Amino acid sequence: MAGSLNKVQLIGRLGADPEIKQMVNGKSVARLSIATSQTWKDKSSGERKEKTEWHRVVIFNEGLVSVVQQYVKKGANVYVEGQLSTRKWKDEATGQDKYSTEVVLQGYNSSLTMLDSRNSGNNSNLVSENKSSLPNDNLSQDNADLDDEIPF
Repeated sequence: MAGSLNKVQLIGRLGADPEIKQMVNGKSVARLSIATSQTWKDKSSGERKEKTEWHRVVIFNEGLVSVVQQYVKKGANVYVEGQLSTRKWKDEATGQDKYSTEVVLQGYNSSLTMLDSRNSGNNSNLVSENKSSLPNDNLSQDNADLDDEIPF
């Protein structure tokens, strides 16, 4: 094998408000719980079925932590891109090893995008208040320029 790839892409909704904590080095970390669902029609009964998976997401990127802290709330629809990481620790009560697999966002290979509409009545991520800095705000004006003749 020439190389390897560890990349996760999720689109889902937050099951709770983000948890922001300070690490011992003074930097902040955000923890999210994101639900993704798949639906299908049961072949035998014909009824609609749904399965929800819960994903732990940990954000170390300070810029993303700041955005999450200000704008992302329970119920927000988000796209995250990061990598899987499994950590191990000892349970203090039982002394047994415990494991947790998480989607980690850190460095330049990670992203978080808020997918909720700016014009919906839902202010769960306050994107509508930051309208001027978002791309495609003048999309309707730009479309008028497309009516010019194409030179080739």
